[in-house]
Amino acid sequence: MDAIWLDGAQWLAVLRIGLGLWWLESWRHKDKKAWFERGSGIAWAADVAAEHRWAAVRSGFEAVVKPNPKLMAYVVAYAELSLGLGLILGFLTPVALAAGLLLNAVYFILMIHDWAEQGQNSMMALISLVGFFGMAWQTWSLDAWLGWF
Repeated sequence: MDAIWLDGAQWLAVLRIGLGLWWLESWRHKDKKAWFERGSGIAWAADVAAEHRWAAVRSGFEAVVKPNPKLMAYVVAYAELSLGLGLILGFLTPVALAAGLLLNAVYFILMIHDWAEQGQNSMMALISLVGFFGMAWQTWSLDAWLGWF
C-alpha cells in the first residue's frame, strides 16, 4: 500500500485515535449532573422511543431501559468513555471497535428520525468497520506493545 507521510497501519491508527477522541468528546460534553441525578439523557431517549415508528424499538426500550434509567445513564455515559479511552490507547481495540459499532447501531436505530444524528452515527460506524477490518491496532497501541491480537 502506498501512502503519503505515514504508512497504511499508521493512518489506520490515526483514524482509530480520531474515533476514540470522538467518543471521548461524546462523554465529555454530557452534563453528568443532569444525566446521573436528574436522568435527562434517558428521559430524552424515552421520549424519542415512545414516538418511534417501529414497535420493536418502543417495546425494547420499555423492557430494557425504562425500568433501569439510572443504571442505563451510567452504562451509556461510561460506555462512551471506555470506548474513547480504549481506542485512543489501542487497548482491546477490536473489542472497542465492535462495541462502538454496536452502540452506533443502537443510536442510529433509536434516532431514525434525526438526520443530524444519523450522519454522525453512520460515519462513526464506518470508521469502526474500517478500523476493525483494517486491524487498526497494529501500531501505536497497547495491543501491539503487548502482542495481543
